[in-house]
Amino acid sequence: MDWAEFAQRMAAMARDLLAQSSVGDTLERITDSATELVEGCDEAGILMLHGTEVRSLAPTAPLVVDSDQAQGKAREGPCFDAVRSGEGERVFRIADLTTERRWPAYTPRARALGVGSMMGFLLFTEDEELGALNLYSRRPGAFTETSELAGWLLASHAAVAFSSARTQAQMEQAVATRHVIGEAMGILMGSHRLTEEQSFAVLRRYSQENNLKLREVARRVCEQGGLS
Repeated sequence: MDWAEFAQRMAAMARDLLAQSSVGDTLERITDSATELVEGCDEAGILMLHGTEVRSLAPTAPLVVDSDQAQGKAREGPCFDAVRSGEGERVFRIADLTTERRWPAYTPRARALGVGSMMGFLLFTEDEELGALNLYSRRPGAFTETSELAGWLLASHAAVAFSSARTQAQMEQAVATRHVIGEAMGILMGSHRLTEEQSFAVLRRYSQENNLKLREVARRVCEQGGLS
């Protein structure tokens, strides 16, 4: 491993991640970078849990999705365990799936999918955990200590970029929500001679009575000119 060259490529990747226009684009760049920068990595993806549901983000191949689903169905696996508890290994390297015995329900399925070796890195910042970046090789013994260090460095950059992109998306959504609610309140104020407080109360009451998000109620008012 030429670490000087690797550092240059990592710096370029970090700049590229910050230039992405959406969370999805950021995640795709992260997993693509893993296959480009980590020796032995054939495919990559990010596994997240929403309750008990496994989600595969930015997979580079169907193998990644199939592996994530296999872990979700078995309720076990290196990636699944790390994300579920947040207390397991933050970095793992499985050199050879043909001899792995820790996950008896998952490993036979992984071998059947053609996975030879795996690495995973819990994505986290000081404030939140963001899932796990998982790297796959079709060849047993593909990942070395050097691969693990390279993957850990990449994952550290990835976690910061992922968190930043998600925060930005949440801020943009919040601004958009405030805008559409304000527009809806203006429509109700003009058509029903309501005060600002009264118009907001109408939106909130409709939201509660119909089990709809306030933004969805406001969107309907903007599209239909009122509430039916």
